[in-house]
Amino acid sequence: MAWLHTWSGLLLGWLLVAIFITGTSAYFRDEISFWMAPELHHSVASEAAPRLAWEQLNATAPDARDWLIALPHERHPAVELRWRPDTPDAQENRRRRGERAEMDATTGELLEPRASRGGGFLYRFHFELYGVPRIWARWLVCVATMFMLVAIVSGVITHKKIFKDFFTFRPGKGQRSWLDAHNATAVLALPFHFMITYSGLLIFMVMLMPWGMNVAYEDGWRGFFNEVFPREEQAANAGAPAPLVDDIQPLVARTEAAFGQPARYIEVEWPNRDNALIRITTAKEAAITDRRRGGNPSLSFEGTSGRLLKTDPGAGADDGFAARTYNLFVNLHLARFADPATRWLFFLFGVVGSAMACTGMLLWVSKRTQQLRGKTPGFNLRLVNGLNMASITGLLAAMAVYFAANRLLPAALETRESWEIRAFLLAWLATLIHALWRPHRRGWLEQLAALAALWLAVPVINLATTDSHLFSAIAWRHGALAAFDLVCLGMAAGAGYAFWRVAGHKPARKPARAARARRAAAGESS
Repeated sequence: MAWLHTWSGLLLGWLLVAIFITGTSAYFRDEISFWMAPELHHSVASEAAPRLAWEQLNATAPDARDWLIALPHERHPAVELRWRPDTPDAQENRRRRGERAEMDATTGELLEPRASRGGGFLYRFHFELYGVPRIWARWLVCVATMFMLVAIVSGVITHKKIFKDFFTFRPGKGQRSWLDAHNATAVLALPFHFMITYSGLLIFMVMLMPWGMNVAYEDGWRGFFNEVFPREEQAANAGAPAPLVDDIQPLVARTEAAFGQPARYIEVEWPNRDNALIRITTAKEAAITDRRRGGNPSLSFEGTSGRLLKTDPGAGADDGFAARTYNLFVNLHLARFADPATRWLFFLFGVVGSAMACTGMLLWVSKRTQQLRGKTPGFNLRLVNGLNMASITGLLAAMAVYFAANRLLPAALETRESWEIRAFLLAWLATLIHALWRPHRRGWLEQLAALAALWLAVPVINLATTDSHLFSAIAWRHGALAAFDLVCLGMAAGAGYAFWRVAGHKPARKPARAARARRAAAGESS
C-alpha cells in the first residue's frame, strides 16, 4: 500500500496539482470573470432592469428567433442579453448561442466589455485542459482523478497513526517536516478530499460507464437524457407580425409574487409575432439535491396579451433516490448550492487539498535527496524536482500573468481572449524551462521571488488601469472586486514568506556528524 500510495500520487501528481489549483479557483469563477470585465463594474442592479432590457432588445433585435434576458444578481450586477437571429443557420443548429451583449442595469446603455474567457478558462482547464481534444482531455483528467482516489484510500491504510500525526508538526526537520505537513493537510479535510475526487468521477459516469444506458435505450445515453430531461419544443415557424406587450414589468412582478423569489431569466420565443411566448423564471432556495440544470419555478405568458398560460412550480421534488443521490454529489463538487460563506469554506478546503498534493511530491524529492548523502542528484531526481517547481510555483505564476494580461493587453486587440490564454501558457512554459535548467534550491528561490512580485503586481496594475481598485468605492460596493485584490496580496505575502523560509533554511546535520564536529573542535581548542 505504501508503494501504491507513493506512485499513484507521483505519476500524475503534476497534473493533479493543476486540476486542484484551477478547480479551487473555479469556486469563484463568476467573481473572477466579473473582475476581468472592468467595463461592467459601474453597473448596479435596479428594479428598472427588466423594462430597460425589454426596450433594448426591441430596438436591437426585434425580429430575432428568441430572446434571453439574464437579470442582474449578487455575483453579476449587469444584465446579459442574448438573441438568436431568425436565419437558416440558427434554425439548423439549436445549440447556437447567437448574439450576446451586456447592458448597464441602471441606465440601459449597452456596454462593451473587453474580450476575455475570465474565470471560465480556469474552470474549463480544470477538467478539459487546453489545446487537447475535449474527449481525450476528459479521459486524461478522469484517469488522474482515479489515481488520486487510489492515493487517498491507500494513504489512509498506510498511515496507521495518521490522526495522531495530525496533531504533530516538527518544523525545520527536513523530510520529517514535509511528512508532517502532508499528514496534516490530508487529515484536515479528508472527507472533502474523498468527496471531491469521487464526485468528480461521478460527473463523468456517462462517459466512463455508458453500457447500461446503451443497452436499455435504443439511442443509448442520448435516449436516456431525452427521456429524463425532455426539451420543450419551440414553435417551428414564426407567426404573423404582432407587437409584444408594451411593459414586461407587471409580468415580472406577478412571477416574483407567485413564487416569493426574484426573477432571474426572461425568455421569449418568436418575439413580435402572434405566437410569441414569454417565460419568466425565478430563483429559488438552493437545495443540495437540486438538479444540476433547470428546475426553477416559472410562469409562461402569451406574448401579445400577457395572458397566463402555464405555471411550472419547478422540477426535482419528485426525483427518485438515485437521482437525488447523484445530484447531491454533483452539487457538492460544484458548490452550486453554496452561499458566500460555504463557498469560502470550500475554497479553503481546495487550498488544503492543493497543499496536500504539493507536499506529497516535495516529500518524495526530500526523501531521495537525503538518501544521496551529499552526492550529486541524478537526472531523474532533477527532473522530478524541476517538474515539481513548474507545477507549483510555475502554475501560480502563470495565473498571475493571466490576470495581469487582462489589464495590460489593449481592449481592442483582435482575438484578445486568446492572447490572455497565450500569456498564461507562455509564462507557464517559461517557468518549466527555468525549473529544468535550475532544478535546485536557487531555482526555488528565484521562482518564489518572481511569484511574490507577480501577485503583488496584479493589484498595482489594477490600481493604475481602472477605477475599481482596492481604494475605490466601486470595489467595496461590489465586495468581490476588493476581495480579489486582497487575495492577490495574500498570495504575494505567502510567496514572500516561503521565499524567506527557504532562503534562511540550513540543512540539519546528522547527530553523528555533529558529534564528530564537536569533538574535532574540542581537540583543536586543547
